[in-house]
Amino acid sequence: MAQQQLTAYDRRMRALMNRTEGHPLHRTAARRRAAVCAHIALTAGSVAAWLGLVLGERAWWGYVLLGLLLPWCVATGVINGATRGLLELRTRALDERQRAERNRVRARAHQLMTWLLLAAAVGTGVAGISGTEVRALVFPVVLCALVAHWLMPLWVAGLSARDEPADDFTDEAAA
Repeated sequence: MAQQQLTAYDRRMRALMNRTEGHPLHRTAARRRAAVCAHIALTAGSVAAWLGLVLGERAWWGYVLLGLLLPWCVATGVINGATRGLLELRTRALDERQRAERNRVRARAHQLMTWLLLAAAVGTGVAGISGTEVRALVFPVVLCALVAHWLMPLWVAGLSARDEPADDFTDEAAA
């Protein structure tokens, strides 16, 4: 298969995903884990706020949702920077190693989502058996599953990203 030419968009996106300004935010595995955990917490808070706005009919949930939006975007950017845009770049902009890594991340996210959906089904079933109105649970459970399905590959990629090799040239120059 011939290598496809990169478009101007592909080149801009690859350059954006490989910028080094945010590197201190995701340099170590602990920082990447913290960014993913923060992103999961911000996502959960955003989903809860949206459900509160839609189902609870309280307008102040909208302000909570807006307040969570900017930190959520920053955390998303940190994870995308840590993965060098693994999930955001088009396939033609990735090399063979990155394509294999993307496939591995998607497969692992699929496995995790299967277990999460099983837990949601069992939990909803147990709630129904215990007397809870299951109809009231359908929308929140489906929304949470949809959001988790959308973001699980990003979280898996952020957690599985490896440290970049140290720059040998700067170490020699400093010595």
